[in-house]
Amino acid sequence: MDKKSATNIASVLSEALPYLQRLNNKTIVIKFGGNAMVDEKLKNSFARDIVLLKQVGVNPVVVHGGGPQIGTLLEKIGKESKFIDGMRVTDSETMDIVEMVLGGLVNKSIVSLINHNGGQAVGLTGKDGSMIRAKKMELTRQSSEYKTAELDAPEIIDLGHVGEVTTIDPSIVHALDEGNFIPVIAPIGVGEDAASYNINADLVAGKMASVLGAEKLLLLTNTAGILDKQGNILTGLDGEKINELVADGTIAGGMLPKVACALDAVHSGVKTAHIIDGRVEHAVLLELLTDEGVGTLIKS
Repeated sequence: MDKKSATNIASVLSEALPYLQRLNNKTIVIKFGGNAMVDEKLKNSFARDIVLLKQVGVNPVVVHGGGPQIGTLLEKIGKESKFIDGMRVTDSETMDIVEMVLGGLVNKSIVSLINHNGGQAVGLTGKDGSMIRAKKMELTRQSSEYKTAELDAPEIIDLGHVGEVTTIDPSIVHALDEGNFIPVIAPIGVGEDAASYNINADLVAGKMASVLGAEKLLLLTNTAGILDKQGNILTGLDGEKINELVADGTIAGGMLPKVACALDAVHSGVKTAHIIDGRVEHAVLLELLTDEGVGTLIKS
């Protein structure tokens, strides 16, 4: 290493110091998904980021998705994936696949990668210790067929084993943090009837951050963050500004539920939420420990 490279490294570490001091002993909930989960280089950089955070006194909690992997396995067994409003219709057979992929293949691969890079990760699903209690998600649409001046009958859509969080018991996560372990959580919940439910990973990460009183919520995506109409990254957004951006169509489509999740978290006590570009190597460290960052910061 030449002197210039060494000086650059020292400068980066010096810039990171105040951020590390503020994050010491704080909890960060990170939703791991998108390209970062399928690109080997990005997967490895993510694992190293998580290990480094734990090593310097931060408590990272990882919540992961796995939609593409579920879709691939369903295709292999000849079962068609069906989506309504972006949510996978999950019958009993599909739920078995979801549990196999999220709770098994994907979860254990993330755990192995973190451990390979020097961490101590423990894989969980929301069913373990009844950590994530869930209920069946109810989706309704206005049915024009039955809509009259006198009668306004919504259509009830059955998504099967698609759930929403009712409560989270954080005791397992606290115990793992205190034992110097890194929790890696698959977004599968359990209902009062002991049924399993497939839950959106962004929603689980947001609720987990709120319950844990996390300092930050990070949502890794396949975009650079929230962009204005000229393609520039917007950051430092609060609820009022976000409402304006939604109203004028700047925030639309698949970004809407992520933004709603981030806003719910900061309104529930999480200091800041970040929608960051998971396609960038070491995106987590760049967002948390540098002045520039790699995404959009949302505050209350």
